[in-house]
Amino acid sequence: MARPFRFAVQSLALGDHDAVVASARQAEALGYEELYSYDHLGTIDPFIPLVVAAEATSTLRVGPLVLNNEFHHPVLLARTVATVDRMTGGRVVLGMGTGYAQAEHDAMSIELRPPGARVDRLDESLTALRSLLDEGKAEMQGTHHQLSVSNLGVRPVQTRVPILLGGNGRRVIGLGGRFADIFQFTGLTHGPDGTPQAGGFSIASVAERARWLSEAAGERDGEIERSVLVQQTVIGDRAAAAIEQMADAGDMDRELLESTPFALIGSVEQVVDRLETLRQDLGISHVVIRDAAGFAPVVAALAGH
Repeated sequence: MARPFRFAVQSLALGDHDAVVASARQAEALGYEELYSYDHLGTIDPFIPLVVAAEATSTLRVGPLVLNNEFHHPVLLARTVATVDRMTGGRVVLGMGTGYAQAEHDAMSIELRPPGARVDRLDESLTALRSLLDEGKAEMQGTHHQLSVSNLGVRPVQTRVPILLGGNGRRVIGLGGRFADIFQFTGLTHGPDGTPQAGGFSIASVAERARWLSEAAGERDGEIERSVLVQQTVIGDRAAAAIEQMADAGDMDRELLESTPFALIGSVEQVVDRLETLRQDLGISHVVIRDAAGFAPVVAALAGH
């Protein structure tokens, strides 16, 4: 049986208290279930605005999308997550990723390690986080983490804090099969300096990664909610012009724009049909966008269905 659709907003305007309150209340009123922040050097802290957002709403779940694992020690991160979960009444979703931006690492004199080493560290971090959040303790003698924590000292409200894992590479997807409650297909590949590129936007690429996730998850496959982070949404009268503009600019060809889950552009009916097809074919039911008001008609048509 297909999962019901759930919609979330990644807000890029979280640097002001009143703006956070307004964004959170708008998202909840429009039928979105979650509000996400982000984790980049040179911007706001990924957690503090989430406490404000939760305090301003009744049911809205909150989380970072996604944390750069290279910037966080799993014990201190588990302490933060458990504390924020308590402060929000059990509404935290923990979003995790490997990190990728060379300039951000350079600014703090943190080596941007090769992808394989970053995935190895993420594996250890997720193992530790799951134990710390579930049991309040962790023992590990790994390559990247040596831990002996008998009592974290703070427990989350939730019995299981859900982990959202985002990525595109096969090894990260393999970790999704083991650890993720929500796995998010991003469609993004990265250049040598970490610059994001739309290298995985084709529907064939997403289908391949959906298959990798099923293979990695095994018996857990049905437990994992499949998600997409949509990079561009244009709904209604401006959609045709947006497709023409993007096609003319050479960003993506028309066929890709009309099939990828990472650019939802068209009438309400067209986007609803696209999402229903994605759910039927690939199991994608969790959709994260950035324009809460503009995408609201689609949410009204599909949320909970």
